[in-house]
Amino acid sequence: MKKCTILKDLFISGLSLCAVGVFASSPQKVKVATAESWAKSIVSQMTMEEKADFLCGSNGTTNNALGATGTTKEITRLGVRPIGTSDGPAGLRILSVRPADTKTYFATAFPIGTSLACTWNTELVHQVGEAIGQEVKEYGLDVFLGPGVNIHRTPLCGRNFEYYSEDPYVVGNIAAAMINGIQSNGVGTSIKHFAANNQETNRSSINEIVSERAMREIYLRGFEIAIKKSQPWTVMSSYNKVDGLFTSERHDMLTDILRGEWGFKGLVMSDWGGGFIGNNRSDVVAQIAAGNDLLMPGTNEQRADLLSAIKSGKLKMEIVDQAIERILKIVYKSPTQHNYSFSNNPHIKAHAALSRQAGAEGIVLLSNKDKTLPLASDKHVALLGSASYNTLPGGRGSGDVNEAYVVSLNEGLKNAGFVLDEGLSEYYRAYQLVPQYYNAPKPDFNEQTLNRIAQSNDVAVITIARETSEGSDQKVEGGFNLTNEEQSMIENVSKAFHQVGKKVVVVLNIGTVIETESWKNKVDGILLAWQPGQEVGNCIADILTGKVNPSGKLSMSFIKKYEDSSAAEYFPGEPANDPKTAYYKDEVFVGYRCYDKRNTDLSYEFGFGKSYTDFKYSDLKLNSRKFSKNLTATVTITNTGDCAGKEVAQLYLSAPKSELDKPVKELKGFAKTRLLKPGESQTLTFVLYPKDLASFNPNAEAWIADKGSYNVIIGASSRDIRLQDKFELSNRLVVEKVHPAFKQ
Repeated sequence: MKKCTILKDLFISGLSLCAVGVFASSPQKVKVATAESWAKSIVSQMTMEEKADFLCGSNGTTNNALGATGTTKEITRLGVRPIGTSDGPAGLRILSVRPADTKTYFATAFPIGTSLACTWNTELVHQVGEAIGQEVKEYGLDVFLGPGVNIHRTPLCGRNFEYYSEDPYVVGNIAAAMINGIQSNGVGTSIKHFAANNQETNRSSINEIVSERAMREIYLRGFEIAIKKSQPWTVMSSYNKVDGLFTSERHDMLTDILRGEWGFKGLVMSDWGGGFIGNNRSDVVAQIAAGNDLLMPGTNEQRADLLSAIKSGKLKMEIVDQAIERILKIVYKSPTQHNYSFSNNPHIKAHAALSRQAGAEGIVLLSNKDKTLPLASDKHVALLGSASYNTLPGGRGSGDVNEAYVVSLNEGLKNAGFVLDEGLSEYYRAYQLVPQYYNAPKPDFNEQTLNRIAQSNDVAVITIARETSEGSDQKVEGGFNLTNEEQSMIENVSKAFHQVGKKVVVVLNIGTVIETESWKNKVDGILLAWQPGQEVGNCIADILTGKVNPSGKLSMSFIKKYEDSSAAEYFPGEPANDPKTAYYKDEVFVGYRCYDKRNTDLSYEFGFGKSYTDFKYSDLKLNSRKFSKNLTATVTITNTGDCAGKEVAQLYLSAPKSELDKPVKELKGFAKTRLLKPGESQTLTFVLYPKDLASFNPNAEAWIADKGSYNVIIGASSRDIRLQDKFELSNRLVVEKVHPAFKQ
């Protein structure tokens, strides 16, 4: 795929900057003022009214009238253009139809966040980011509202599909790859939602009570890794409160930690309408003073409150000017401010092919009894379940994409050469007229009909789907758990096909964890397809036929029952019928950290994923037995099977005991091999840094690595441990002192 155009510098051909910041024609290339000097010049010329107005955004459109999610304000007299933002994170969300335009415009629907994370392939995610960024730029926009990097604290969160993992190390590294890819085009990102936005129930008002250690080790750590490795243009503060204050009003989060400790250089914007409870106004003075520079999309009441506070001196002018300068520095480097001539014609065809590649690589093979898969492409297939015929490419809400087409599973199987049972196809085509059909498989086939279907087909493929969206969380029954109808379909179809010696495969077209334990042994194969974008049917067919060897691995744990969830006892908060407060009593023991501590049996553990081939792990080597500034570990992966494949190796670290209650082990590194041919080997390298050894000690307000022996654990998953070794830290190491934070 042709690489996306990169805006490498701020030299604008044929443009120069007038004294007041307006672009005028010039016969030669002239270097414009620095972002900082330009911003200061603009601020010095703004009236109080303009300043109050500029701190609020707009719901308006950009110059191409495509319907941006929101823009910054234009100041025509000073030459300040309005830059446009648009939703993500699974692709650019634009309007397909525009006023006075007969053309229809589409963006590429890429795999959802959970799918991309399950690739464990940062190079591939970077490529996806490059493609998204090219679409942002060529459709005349400036800032992509993504990626979403909140932690999978509970399988019920309605927005998990947008997020990456239960583990902050995975979150941070996948997000950094995405951000760097997008921003290589000279457009920006907005990493979100900062922070602890882990539920949709009462998301605009819920008060999260979280310890400082849990915040820093779990809920902030992914943001920290991503921001330090990628420097997104913007950070979006979340709707929720943390310890009694809206995140958009927390100086400790937005200034002390984000800017002071992590070195973030960009602007902070609120989530849309962030800081409101019903009709009550947010404290705009507190928001701006805390470091939330831009209120999106802005209201007349907020502007009036800001102007009053500026005039009275309640909001200090130096704070106002600082916030405006941060906004202006982002405006300065935007394509819109530099009059970029966007094409409205991004590389949609090439991006569709990339979406198919990424979607297939994120599919996780959960079960494959007796090598049921791959299937010969000339097989006769009984395709069951409504989602087989209207397969979900992604979730809903702001994470939705207006794509040109979606390849359903039945279309993908036909494209691959499978012969589908036409009677079933006709049945489901009629049934698709029923609203919400993908959640209701309608298993009203009697035993005689199922026996006939089993006799006339070689294999059954059943699709189970879940559609989730922002604004609401999943329920346990019919959401996390399968419905009675879904259970019956799996039971009855499996019985009919197994009676005649034929196989049954289940495809999970979902965005977050669901229950598999009660039915997984009734079928012969399970593909966790996720919602892998607009090429969904082709992605699944590529895996089913073996055209692509599955290499996805779980970035989250699949628990046996909902009650096993680390947050089940505390979610969604108190009181249960209308929660006002959510207590994070699970502390740092989220996901596999909890299940290791409790020794909980899992349906499929964190990091798990099967392949059509086998891999041997050997030659774990540490470059030193004593930790100093860093430590390198290498391991060799060999394909010992009979087909080419990729493997994800994971490095976990077990720390010595101390006054803190530490996890049994924590992920501190991962690497994916290239496509290895049978018999081929590759040596993977991991580097451990001081902070990888450290836990946050709230009593010392510091990240501390305790003296003692550290176990290096190399696994094919969190519980499939292949190799181990150890090193020593001779003395207690204070890695980083921090600002006290999250105090009531």
